[in-house]
Amino acid sequence: MFSIKSIDHIVLRTDKLEQMLHFYCQVLGCKIERETEPSLGLTQLRAGNALIDIVEIDSELGRKGGAAPTKKGNNLDHFCLQLESISEQDIKAHFQRHGIEVGNFEKRYGAQGYGQSLYIKDPQGNTVEVRSEI
Repeated sequence: MFSIKSIDHIVLRTDKLEQMLHFYCQVLGCKIERETEPSLGLTQLRAGNALIDIVEIDSELGRKGGAAPTKKGNNLDHFCLQLESISEQDIKAHFQRHGIEVGNFEKRYGAQGYGQSLYIKDPQGNTVEVRSEI
């Protein structure tokens, strides 16, 4: 038998590439690690020890997944990013500076046990949970 160590990567499909790259790189601090040829349509972003793959809907890879995500048909329910130590106030202030709507932190259970987290939306409507242990 095997045991899972961590999440390696997630794949998000988009028809809003520039907004998605701005959100994940400028707002969340990911770095572009690898880009394929435009016809393939894959940009891979480094997110800590994992990758977030952004696939353009109208590319070779994107067309394999069907129609673009919508408000009623997103790619996934949500995924969670564990942040380095930072206060809840600083997290909220950061997102507000970027014009991102934030709610309140709530106690939720995740891979590291219970912790405070909040949900935000990326430009494609995907829900991103962010949490930090202080």
